[in-house]
Amino acid sequence: MKKNILLALICVFSVFPVLSKAQIAITAVPFLQIEPDSRGAGMGNTGVAIADNAAAVFWNPAGLAYQKGTQVSLTYSDWLKNFNVSDLYYAYAVGKMYFEDIGTIGGHITYLNLGEQAVTNEDSPDVISKFNSYELAVGLSYGFEVSKNLALGTSLRFIYSSLASGTSVSEQKVNPGSSVGVDISLLYRTNHFNLLGNRGRFSTGFNLSNIGPGIQYTDNAQKDPLPTLLRFGVAVDYELDPEGFNRITWATDVTKIMARTEGVFQGDSLISTRAVGPVNALLESWDSWTHFNGQENVDVSVLQQFMIGTGAEYWYNNIFALRGGFYYEDPNNGDRKFITLGAGLRFNSFGVDFSYIRTLESDHPLANTLRFSVLFDI
Repeated sequence: MKKNILLALICVFSVFPVLSKAQIAITAVPFLQIEPDSRGAGMGNTGVAIADNAAAVFWNPAGLAYQKGTQVSLTYSDWLKNFNVSDLYYAYAVGKMYFEDIGTIGGHITYLNLGEQAVTNEDSPDVISKFNSYELAVGLSYGFEVSKNLALGTSLRFIYSSLASGTSVSEQKVNPGSSVGVDISLLYRTNHFNLLGNRGRFSTGFNLSNIGPGIQYTDNAQKDPLPTLLRFGVAVDYELDPEGFNRITWATDVTKIMARTEGVFQGDSLISTRAVGPVNALLESWDSWTHFNGQENVDVSVLQQFMIGTGAEYWYNNIFALRGGFYYEDPNNGDRKFITLGAGLRFNSFGVDFSYIRTLESDHPLANTLRFSVLFDI
């Protein structure tokens, strides 16, 4: 029987597979959850209520409604460096353009390269063949103003996942999987207010992303759902002096996975699974599940399913920025905890950002992850 000796890498990207009496919280193509821009990643993975540049395409497409001009940004990261796999990397390209009488339209390309994989016989280490694994998403976004304080937005993306194409599992040929996803978002911003003699602004928003049909890789396999996410965020932007040379922004995002896979059980044994439809999943995901942690069953309440990121950004004269943040998941639901750091520089129409993840566990797969972004205002 053939097997892929590196396919286990893909499991690292799974969205905390957990088993309950009726449901499994597991999704396909979790690369869509990777925060792409170094600015938001440096602020504890926040951005829903900020969304003031081209990266709004990911964080909150409604933010495009308040933007003009043309901007292009590129992000690159050697992904999961602790695995010491040289060809495992993440790349993201995003752009926005303003059209008179239409508004601002954004577009993005997301690419995750999982590297070259090998196929061997089960009883022998001899390599039979090799293939490349990768995942790709391409999409368009649009935001429009309802009023000077409220905007709505949406995105549509095509998703393509080629994990083990050309190989076989249980005598079933593995094919590339594909789907489409839709985002629905909102952004509300107050007027500027005066606080202690300086200007400030409060904003809040949400983005329900990746709503769409599941992905199937073999003919007889059940579909796995897309990683539908609900992100809710708040942010406060405050100028520290009347001239606005020194400015600080604080933001917090709360995220929850809304996808569900339903299990068919015989007694306590799982027989088969099927993806719950995206509409029904939005309703059925507001319950608890039971997670087997390898030793015992642990109840995961609705509150424990929320992932929280918070961070701050300081700008001097819109030229130099320093960032920091913290990201938290409950120990029973992923247990990722890390500190984020970042910095940014702007010079005329050119900018560069970087972010760094410092995990609380030295051997964590995300430890020492660096992201680099460059942007161009045209």
